[in-house]
Amino acid sequence: MDLASLGGNLLGTIPLGDIVLYLTPFHLFMFVVVLIFTVLIAMSRTETQVEASFKTLNDNKVSVGLEEFKIRRFLAIVCGLATAGAMITGDLFNFTLFATLIGIVNLGIVSAVKQIDVLDAAYNYGLIAMICSLPLFGGAAIILASTGTLSLFEIAKIATTAPMMTFGALLLLIGIAGETGTAPFFATKAEMFRTPGSPFILIIHLSSLMVIIRAIEIILIIIKVI
Repeated sequence: MDLASLGGNLLGTIPLGDIVLYLTPFHLFMFVVVLIFTVLIAMSRTETQVEASFKTLNDNKVSVGLEEFKIRRFLAIVCGLATAGAMITGDLFNFTLFATLIGIVNLGIVSAVKQIDVLDAAYNYGLIAMICSLPLFGGAAIILASTGTLSLFEIAKIATTAPMMTFGALLLLIGIAGETGTAPFFATKAEMFRTPGSPFILIIHLSSLMVIIRAIEIILIIIKVI
């Protein structure tokens, strides 16, 4: 499989033993986009959330305290950096580690919220993320056993796809869906977005979107669709 068919012309490689990092316009674009959003979010201040009360017809303003603000900003930066790393890594195992870290910091961003619905949603999302870490790392282990390498650059050179590689790619897809809280697991994550703290909540959306896009590219490399 030609990597250029997915990410554009190969700009260069960085060999690190068996692991070979490769750079294409596709990966660099997503890497830069994530870094720009991370910088903007790090420089921003949280907005005051206004909740309408239908019983008293009064608006309830919910703000984020200074201590909580610092914690959320730090976790948002970590989430952005982990997402940026997932965009350019050429190592399948490192990609799974970045995806798991993103799931952990997403929980941390809303962990200090004093809203029962938000905390319940975060708890359920945490359970799904922990359960889906098994197929996530299991898929990477199966692909390693089938190919003898975790380098996506080397996996792309393999001419045929073994049945176990396809099974491993399916497990990866399930694991990524659970870690990012996308369908069919999105219901466990939806209520988390009701928490005050924008724009830090935006990094949760961005990280999920970018990781899913990169995961699709990786799965296409593994199963040799293109």
